[in-house]
Amino acid sequence: MIILKSSVLCVKVPRKVGEAIRKKLNGMGVLNRGFEIGKNDVYLYFPITRDLSGYELEELKKICKVEIVKQKLERCKSRPRSFLDVLKRELNEEELEFIRRSFDIIGDIAIIEVPKEVSHLKHKIGEAILQVHKNIRTVLAKVGKVDSEFRLRKLEHIAGEKKTETIHREHGCVFVLDVSKVYFSPRLATEHWRVASQVKDGETVVDMFTGIGPFAILIAKRVDATIYAIDKNPYAIKYLEENIKRNKLRGKVIPILGDAKQIIKEKMPGKADRVIMNLPEKAYNFIEDACLAVKPEGGIIHYYQFASDPDPEGKVVEILEGKVLQAGRKIVSILNVRKVRPYAPHEWQIVVDALIH
Repeated sequence: MIILKSSVLCVKVPRKVGEAIRKKLNGMGVLNRGFEIGKNDVYLYFPITRDLSGYELEELKKICKVEIVKQKLERCKSRPRSFLDVLKRELNEEELEFIRRSFDIIGDIAIIEVPKEVSHLKHKIGEAILQVHKNIRTVLAKVGKVDSEFRLRKLEHIAGEKKTETIHREHGCVFVLDVSKVYFSPRLATEHWRVASQVKDGETVVDMFTGIGPFAILIAKRVDATIYAIDKNPYAIKYLEENIKRNKLRGKVIPILGDAKQIIKEKMPGKADRVIMNLPEKAYNFIEDACLAVKPEGGIIHYYQFASDPDPEGKVVEILEGKVLQAGRKIVSILNVRKVRPYAPHEWQIVVDALIH
């Protein structure tokens, strides 16, 4: 049989760094999935959809020396583009209407919400996800309400390997975690980077609800800062300690198990140049404590809260301003206010970056 090949624009790299380059190209959205990856004994040839910008090339060169070349590659055999394409073969239109199109991927685990109307199809849904997403090894379904203390929800295994522990990679950091025991949202990856990119060498940061440390680890990887990472979930602190070991850090992350109110009051009043308050369900109860943590000469608070339309940003700013005044401090400037992500219909997670004195 004659195999037809086409000349395709490719990124040529040594085989030993292939996985790192593949992930980087995938993250840039330039990997051409219409062609197979070319290979020989020394090099891999990743097909790309367009010329890369200077910035994109510099990002790749942080991993290894790269070349942009033309290479003859085989076209991929046609396959389903989404798990819904697989399900269309077996389900009727009414059933398909109830199936959620999006799901979270943490490491090699997919977590999906299965509405009760199609709960009898949960295993088929899980198998369809595995069929299309070769990087996923386990599919879990959300069950019941979120636990209010640790932001956890019961998870049910519906396909693939029976496990809840995984390794997740984000912005060059490695995070090991158990999705059934700690809170983590891959949808906050951009927010983790946005905040971390503002921190300067020499800063002291208090991360009041750190979880497994996505803010703290990324900050310490980028700059020589000291981050006090607090959480009351012992599993979160256990995994944070492991993640500190797994990542090469410039700064220092100090894990602290306990309630942020008590820890700040007893150990760190007036220590922080910056406070991160990523607990949108309850953060308004801790604004006074954040103000206590900020240095007397002032500092920045990154405050998160859920709020509904209309004008959710205005509502959150008003709440923060009032609570800061009650704490005996004042907001000098609102540096930023934005919608982070939708939380429910007409409801948003909002962040406010405020300079207080």
